[in-house]
Amino acid sequence: MNAPVHTPVLDLFRLDGNAAIVTGASRGLGRALAIALAEAGADIVAVDIGELDQVAKEVRARGVRCATRTADLSGLTPESAAELFSWAKTEFPHPTILVNNAGIIRRGPATETTPSDWSAVLDLNLTTPFLLSQAFARSALDDNAAASIINIASVNSFQGGMEVPSYAASKHGILGLTRALANEWAAHHIRVNAIAPGYMETEFTAAHRDDPTRAENMLRRIPTGTWGRPEGLAGAVVFLASAASAYVTGTALSVDGGWLSR
Repeated sequence: MNAPVHTPVLDLFRLDGNAAIVTGASRGLGRALAIALAEAGADIVAVDIGELDQVAKEVRARGVRCATRTADLSGLTPESAAELFSWAKTEFPHPTILVNNAGIIRRGPATETTPSDWSAVLDLNLTTPFLLSQAFARSALDDNAAASIINIASVNSFQGGMEVPSYAASKHGILGLTRALANEWAAHHIRVNAIAPGYMETEFTAAHRDDPTRAENMLRRIPTGTWGRPEGLAGAVVFLASAASAYVTGTALSVDGGWLSR
């Protein structure tokens, strides 16, 4: 995934011949990320606990292949992460892109956050991406292949938010994990970056958008004055997955309508 000298700039964004593993791919951000990578030419391995037939249909309509795996990634072990990648490689022998998107949020005051809720969020949002990245990197090292890992962070990687202590902690952790893995694996041509979405039109923000007063206050703070849409991450994920970002690692690209600049 290193760019050859004098490659035409638009060709740098092409992903033909690559395969991307996308978790949480059945809907929302994950679906949009999978479709964007497919449009750039990558074959897709779509992983989710939910139904994947529709996203597979949409991916294949872009002229690429799609393999699906229904899996609950909570409680992931190193062994189950390794098995997932062994299976993925039977579909596409040399996956070069991993998008760690699957996640959950539990809302409520910190004084009422239970240990089980705390553990569930940290497990899926932080431990699972680490174990998947670990298994993916081992595979890439075995193949002596350049690769790209893209973690889905959040504006809550930089802020505390309100009544989402476990989510904020997990997304701060994802930012630290991104930087730590980037430092360690850059010499092996494995780049690790993150995308930090702002307040997007997904189930995660339904509570904000359904409260008229809160929605008005939040939209007033966003410089663009609008909620983001999952499709708005397309350019960011293709950039970070492709040779266009060959010298980019350890960074978080905010796609937030300007929220963090306020």
